[in-house]
Formats: sequence, C-alpha cells, structure tokens
Amino acid sequence: MADFYETLGVSRNATDTEIKRAYKKLARKLHPDVAGPGHEDEFKAVNEAYTVLSDPEKKRMYDAGGEQALHGGGFDAAGFGGAFSDIFSSFFGGGAASGPTPRGERGRDRLERITISLKDAVFGTKRDIKGSFAEQCPMCHGEGAAPGTHPTTCDQCGGSGSVRQVTNSLFGRMVSTSPCPKCGGHGTVITTPCPTCNAEGRVRAEKSIPVDIRAGIETGMRIRMSGQGDAGIQGGAPGDLYIEVSVRPDPIFRRAGDDLLAEVTIPMTSAALGAEISVDTFDGAQKVKIPAGTSSGFVAVLPGLGTGHLRGEGRGDMRIAVVVETPSDLTGEQRKLLRKLAELRGEQATDASMSEENQGFFARLREKFAR
Repeated sequence: MADFYETLGVSRNATDTEIKRAYKKLARKLHPDVAGPGHEDEFKAVNEAYTVLSDPEKKRMYDAGGEQALHGGGFDAAGFGGAFSDIFSSFFGGGAASGPTPRGERGRDRLERITISLKDAVFGTKRDIKGSFAEQCPMCHGEGAAPGTHPTTCDQCGGSGSVRQVTNSLFGRMVSTSPCPKCGGHGTVITTPCPTCNAEGRVRAEKSIPVDIRAGIETGMRIRMSGQGDAGIQGGAPGDLYIEVSVRPDPIFRRAGDDLLAEVTIPMTSAALGAEISVDTFDGAQKVKIPAGTSSGFVAVLPGLGTGHLRGEGRGDMRIAVVVETPSDLTGEQRKLLRKLAELRGEQATDASMSEENQGFFARLREKFAR
C-alpha cells in the first residue's frame, strides 16, 4: 500500500499548509490537461492522498492505523467537490464566467507644477493650467466606433467575453474558460473604427484648466482636481490632475507657519525716546508703535496680517523684529551732545578717538616706530 505522505512528498509532521502546497504543486504537474496521457494513475494517487490528509478525522485515523483504519473509505472518484473544485478552478479557469470585461480603460493622471509669490500664498489666487491633454473624441464621443455605428456582439463568444473548452479526462469532462480571442473578453467588436481617433475614443487637444489656489498653501503641497487628467480609452473614466505648488521666496518677508516675519531698523534716538513708524505689508502701509527704551530684539505684532489659514477662517499674524542702529559717523557736535547726555545720566563718557589717554598711547606708538 502507498504511503500518502510519501505520495505527496511531505513528512508526517507536515502542517496543513505544507500538505496543501505539495498537493497543488503535484496536481498542477500531473493533471491530464497538462501532463498528457499516461499519468492518470499518478494523478489519482495524489488526489486520494490529499483526500485523506486534508480531512482532520481521516488523517487521525490514517496516522493511527494506516489505510486499513479508513474502513475502505478511500478516494471517491464520483466528483471533486468542496476544496477540490476551488483548487481546480484556480488551476484551470473552471467555474462560471464572470461576464464580459468592460471596454473602457481609465485615463492617465497628470502632474503639473506652478510657482507662486508669497503674496499669492497669503491671500490665495487663481491660475490657468495650459497644456496638451487627451480629450474625449468629439466625433464618436468616446465609444470608438464610427458615427452611426456601434460595437456589435462578438459572434465567437456570443457576447459573453469568454470561450469554454471541454477536455475529456479519466474523471469526466474538465471545462476551462478563457477570454475570447476575437473580442479580447469585451463581448463586442468594433467593426467600423472611428476615423478621428482610430477606435481609441480620445484625441490630443490643447486645454486650459482654471485652478483655485487657496490661501495658506505651502511649497510642496499638491492640489487634486478629480477627473481633470487625461480622458480614458473608449469611454473609460478620466484620470486626475495634480497641481504641485512652489512658493517663491520674498525679499522682505519670510514665513513661519501662518505668521509672517520681517525686520525693521530704527535709529538709536527713536529706540530711546519711542516713536511711531510706518511699515509696508501685503495689506499696505501699517503704523507700528515703538515704546520708549526699546532695544534690539523687540518684536511688534500686527494681528491678522499673516498668511490665511489653509483650513479654516482668519489669518496668522505679522511679527516685526526691531533692530536698533548705533551711529558710527558722528559729527563733533553730536559727540558733544552724547557726552553731555552721558554726564546727565551719571554715566562714564569716554570718546575713544579723543581721550587724552588714547592720544598719548598712539603718540608713544608713533615715536617707537619712528626710531
């Protein structure tokens, strides 16, 4: 008597998955439609072994007492139900046909890139994307058949899109299905192609597509426009259009999230006494108050003058960093006034260019090099 484990080429400790994998490999190899005549007995033995080893109860009985323990319950050649029909269907295309394949094919997605200014990102803008796109054929309206005609039912498959092939084997008739070679599985045939698109259902055309760019968009973000890509083949759905945005750097302002950042330089006197200055923004000139005693690093905030929020209402803020300028080209009169101010404030007033100590130092230095 044959050893079922040996027949399938697996060990007695093989898992259910290993047993099934071994069976599928051998059944594919030995099936009469593949191996031809002369392998029927081997094919039957493989199926008999799998019938037992794939059934937990039969496998337990076989492991305990061999084939005799099955009480004659060997392989039933009356049919291949359950797992066998599923396996054979996956091998040889058996089972009911699923119907003809739709003729249309989805169009290609498109990616276009645009560059906008920071001001456009702050407020949002509109642009037109121009280019050559695949558009539905205006003559056949995407069907692919010449005007006045339509695809006709395939006379080889009768419109089913598939053909059946019957093969006689040891266990009866084996039926397999495959796409119809004449219609390609569509069930219909275009006998008179459209002369404009040659049955493709689409043509190339120049196209301009308006794009709404929302406020708050950032570099690298993409806008998806559903159905605005290339038209599909023979009435298939169109692809999508993606717009990738790049924001051009601004010479004055830079962005931090939805806030705008900038710097303004003020004279030392304005910082000391306080002032009101005018600052140019994307919303026009704005007044900014500088408190008395301001030092470099002070940040003035202009609420609501930043970038629009991409999701939601409102805008970020504008933040103006103050840089205090220290004069370096004072006149003699200006130096006197500053020394007077320093005296009034009780500060040590020294003028490095005029102090007697420094003058003496440079005089001694000149004398040394003059020797």
